Amino acid sequence: MTTTPAKVFFAPMRSKMKRSMVTRAGGLLERAGLKTAIAETDLVAIKLHFGEQGNTGFVSPVYVREIVRRVKEAGGRPFLTDANTLYRGERANAVDHLECALHNGFAYATVEAPLVIADGLDGRDAVDVSVLGRHFDSVRIGSAAVFADAMIAVTHVKGHEATGFGGAIKNVGMGLGCRSAKQRMHADFKPEVTAEKCTACNRCVQRCPVEAITIGPDRVAVVDYEVCYGCGECVAACPFAAIATQWKTDANMLQEKIVEHVAGAVAGKQGKVLYLSFITAVSPDCDCWDFSDAPIVPDIGVLASDDIVAIDQAAYDLVTAAVGVPGSRGEGMGSGDDKFTTITGVNGTRAIEYAEEMGLGTRQYELVRVD
Repeated sequence: MTTTPAKVFFAPMRSKMKRSMVTRAGGLLERAGLKTAIAETDLVAIKLHFGEQGNTGFVSPVYVREIVRRVKEAGGRPFLTDANTLYRGERANAVDHLECALHNGFAYATVEAPLVIADGLDGRDAVDVSVLGRHFDSVRIGSAAVFADAMIAVTHVKGHEATGFGGAIKNVGMGLGCRSAKQRMHADFKPEVTAEKCTACNRCVQRCPVEAITIGPDRVAVVDYEVCYGCGECVAACPFAAIATQWKTDANMLQEKIVEHVAGAVAGKQGKVLYLSFITAVSPDCDCWDFSDAPIVPDIGVLASDDIVAIDQAAYDLVTAAVGVPGSRGEGMGSGDDKFTTITGVNGTRAIEYAEEMGLGTRQYELVRVD
């Protein structure tokens, strides 16, 4: 069966016409179908990564303001969003998450749109979405993303220590899964309680959907493994890290689980989702760190598409075709070398392959240069 290539619009860093990249990035969204994707009064989720304090690789609020402006011109009502993190950093609950976003420049005065944490105050505000994947029959996605009418995923392309590659698929799938969903993506999970940290606060008992947890006579949470089905809600509930987060998983399985959460995040939004990916400051690590390592390749440009598979394949190919930056972890690598796999030790292309297998898009693309 012949697949029609998806169009991926590309604005390289250099503009022969000396036009601002901010304006050009907004223009890419127009070319990708912004005015078709957004109807009058649509609530439009702009999915971002707000970065951690100390990190500088995330997409600048200056670009986000231009995206917001274009959405409003198309008749939409935009809001910036991301779901809370599983790890206990500065974005594990909505209060800290919003403070971090504001500190990194995403204030209303700058971006001209409100911020809404997708899975609510403590990661529980999520919706079960049927996906019928290899690993999950359903996934839990932050409700603000589920109930939005349309979405624009704004991605900073980078490496990742667990998935090898961080593109639009990871941004949407891992990013919009609620906290317990993130645990289910990272590990085939069975909770283990650290008695010394447990305060018998009862939150895990209250949050367990199958009543598998009780407080034992020694005032420590006890898990009935015959009943527990590994949803991860107890990890998200415990404020004292007494039920440990588990990160161990097979890299291919992790990527596939992320893809199944992408399927949940975009369900019901056919023709209403666009992707904008920045291949700039391409760091070897995730933006969840509180620092940004030296970019591994020169800044390449910005991509836009309505196909999440094609845009990730194009981003991966463009970084592979670039030459590594001297002094970075990409030093010595030439055009054609797989930078992400070499640096991280993880082949990050399984997510792209599996997303195509699930019918989320095609790896065949036409790169359309826009100056």
